[in-house]
Amino acid sequence: MSMLTDDSVVIKKTRDLCQLILDQPEFTAIRQRILAFQADEAAQAQYASLSEKQSLLQRKQEKGQELTDAEVDDFERDRSAFFDNPIASGFIDAQQELHEVKKAVTQLVTRTFELGRVPEPEELKGASCGHGCNCH
Repeated sequence: MSMLTDDSVVIKKTRDLCQLILDQPEFTAIRQRILAFQADEAAQAQYASLSEKQSLLQRKQEKGQELTDAEVDDFERDRSAFFDNPIASGFIDAQQELHEVKKAVTQLVTRTFELGRVPEPEELKGASCGHGCNCH
């Protein structure tokens, strides 16, 4: 029997873990912040505009072009306005918290595969999240 069939113990326990994460009050709070952002068209527009400006400035820098003070000031003004919006900043915080949960779970599973046993907490310090990890 394969470890990855829908009725395998590994998949059942993984589904249990997923449900356990969903049942955490912290996850509910994270999800509420994400839903609040998704319901706020103004915050989404701010995010899209800020992302577009950031990409434009980054492309300009990659081409070796100098950024003007006006461009930087405009970006910083929009960035400040975005983070002053509690819905927008809550969304960014929620994304970061989800990233941290994913990172911790991935790191634990990866180290388990590497060691052939469940790692001790001290064995997780300084370990990467796995192949292709860019979080450090």
